[in-house]
Order: sequence, then C-alpha cells, then structure tokens
Amino acid sequence: MPKKIPRHHPLSRLFFSLTEKNFYGVIGLVDPNLVDYIAGILTDFTYVDNLYKIRDAKGRRLEDVGEMLIESSRVEKTGQFDREREIRKHIGDYTLFMTGIFPESLKRLKGSLRLDFFVDYIKAGKESYYMVSEFSTSEYRKQAPLFRRLAENFDLCVIGLNFVKKDLEALKNPDYLRAKRIIA
Repeated sequence: MPKKIPRHHPLSRLFFSLTEKNFYGVIGLVDPNLVDYIAGILTDFTYVDNLYKIRDAKGRRLEDVGEMLIESSRVEKTGQFDREREIRKHIGDYTLFMTGIFPESLKRLKGSLRLDFFVDYIKAGKESYYMVSEFSTSEYRKQAPLFRRLAENFDLCVIGLNFVKKDLEALKNPDYLRAKRIIA
C-alpha cells in the first residue's frame, strides 16, 4: 500500500508552492491541474517505496525503466488494462521525476550520463503519459486530458522541475537532501 503525505503537510505545501512558482512564473506553464499533479509526484516520491512501487509477476521490485516497460507489455498482452495503465502512469511519473529532479542519478544507472540515455527516458515518459491519456473510458475520462498535457509538455515540465530542484538546493531542505543521498 503506497504511503501518502497529507496535502496540508508542510512538505506538500512546500512542493506545491515551488512547483507553482517555477511553472507559472519561470517557464510560463500556467496549468493548475498539472502543477497540482506534479507537486503530488514530488510529495509521493519522498517515500522510496512509492518511487519503486511497480513489481513484476513474481513480486520483485522494478527499478529500471526498461523492466517496467517489459512488465507493461506483458500485462497488456493479458488484457489487464487497469494494471497496464498503472504501470504506464508510474513510468511517466518516474521518468519525469528522475529527469527533472535527479538527472545525475541516471549516471549511476548506466555508468555515465549519456545524452541518448536521457533522451530515452524523456521518450519513455512522453509515450507512457500519452498511452495513459488514451485510457479515456468511464472512470479515467476526466483524467485523460491531464495526461495528454503531460505528454505534450513533458520537456517543459522537466525544465520546470530543474528550477524546483535549484530552489530546494538553495533552501538546503533536509527532506530533499536526504532523498538526493538515497537516489543519487
């Protein structure tokens, strides 16, 4: 069961205010639902268990985007559409978070930060959010436009998160520094 930090918690409010400040004021992406969603990703991913919540059929935690994509493909073939959507949504969230807040951690994953690897993360994130936006029936209909905007503005969201990261570093926020030590 994923852990949740309440919306009124000071950490949630900090992430929301920094995301709003940088998305609205710095990069000019004024979209309250998108800002709220991205601030929620930052808050949720303060728990490492949420960052690595996707598991394969054997229950093994998946930490590699390639493994997550393989798992998504596997469940797609079995017709588990809710599970496929969950995995694709997580891939979008994970790649956005990693490229926006901790791009240096990608170096750890492959030995060196190569531009093509960074681009692969961006591509996987955009594609995953786009696929989530295609789940537009019944219960997912209201969320589909948000995921379409995330797919279309993925690059800009990464830049916005880079500014959020700089603000967090300037604040020397202990939660951010702890997460940076764990992830990087």
